[in-house]
Amino acid sequence: MKRRHFLGSLAAGLAALAGRGAHAMAPVPRVIGGRDDSVAGWLVIPMDDQQPEQLKAYGLIYRALKAGNRTEWLLNYRAGTFLMERDPAVEKDAALSGVQTEFATDSDVLDIRAQIASSNMDSIPLEKAPKIGVYQVRDALPWDDAVKMALEYADVDYDVVWDAEVLGGKLKEYEWLHLHHEDFTGQYSKFFLNYAGQPWLNTMIRNNEEMQRQWGYPSVPEEKKAVARKIRQYVQDGGFLFAMCSATETIELALAAEGVDIAAAYADKTPADPAANAKMHWDRTMAFENAHLELSPSIASFSDIDGHQVNNLPLRQPLGAFKLFNFSAKIDPVPSMLVQCHKQIIPDYYGLTTSFMQRRLKPGVIVLADEPGAPWAKYIHGDYGTGTWTFLGGHDPEDPQHQVGDPPTDLSLHPKSPGYRLILNNVLFPAAKKRELKT
Repeated sequence: MKRRHFLGSLAAGLAALAGRGAHAMAPVPRVIGGRDDSVAGWLVIPMDDQQPEQLKAYGLIYRALKAGNRTEWLLNYRAGTFLMERDPAVEKDAALSGVQTEFATDSDVLDIRAQIASSNMDSIPLEKAPKIGVYQVRDALPWDDAVKMALEYADVDYDVVWDAEVLGGKLKEYEWLHLHHEDFTGQYSKFFLNYAGQPWLNTMIRNNEEMQRQWGYPSVPEEKKAVARKIRQYVQDGGFLFAMCSATETIELALAAEGVDIAAAYADKTPADPAANAKMHWDRTMAFENAHLELSPSIASFSDIDGHQVNNLPLRQPLGAFKLFNFSAKIDPVPSMLVQCHKQIIPDYYGLTTSFMQRRLKPGVIVLADEPGAPWAKYIHGDYGTGTWTFLGGHDPEDPQHQVGDPPTDLSLHPKSPGYRLILNNVLFPAAKKRELKT
């Protein structure tokens, strides 16, 4: 379901939600107020520190929506807690997944609604589980995708799509699309500087060249630009895009470089246009503008969008911590949804693109989180056409120094990860009920 603008607030006496569903009985549920659970008709899924499986709680809500239940997302109430009518199937699912639940009576829920009405909180109805596409080449690569790991840990369904699906028009089947470690400039992230001859890099090059020939493009960079334009069209037509790591920066460079040769390091042989920076079309991008390209094939960075420059050692910046902004839930429900978390300050983590220089952000871009006192943002969001995009810098929120070939993060060791919660906020964001613009 394609939807965009959520404004205003729900009345404190929002009508009771109709609960249907699929699964019963969470681990030792607590009855709010201490009353007998036989008179408690509501299920509360807390998201504060009382919740031992915060990441799996998102999957519980996703599956409940997919089964036809309706849910409320209580923004800024107990770190983004969820509320729904009781359903034995949902309670059973919670018990099996280790998600803590609480029972509430009508009186308890009225008290919650009164608190929401009088505070910086809001209640957002969630309607339908979005269909999810994860953009990734199907061959195994020597790194992991944090979003795929989050989806799998939370048991959320997704499809893998790549260039053939994008160019073939399949994106219209999905409400939510994720991008991660792709280099849309077609330079293979300049991996040949350190990994030339590695079997995985040879496979990556072969797969991309086969795709380029299959679709009739003169080079991999030109084929990747076409993919980037299709993704931009998907957003313009109402899709929800979430990107991390190098995909955030390189899709924007590819969009701005239409008709411009920026592939300085492509296969270590194609010369870049020395005037490329002057020819970039920043009116065609979604998030960034006026960036300076890194055209040298001997420097493993893309541009000056990234503030941390992890692979440009003279410019590399140390990691700090980033802080989530506190938005007005009733006035700004969208950014409020995207920052729901039990922690406001989160340790930073590297990626090929770690952060976004604020001077490179387009007017109107919403900064969701930044490092206080630093010139970069970590987490940003905006509208494009009738759709939205959200960019989160870095590769893996629980592996600050993740290297090529490192083992995947075991999320069972991080069930309350605040960084992974930001990812899963984005998964549920498209499920929110549309609110018409008020004029």
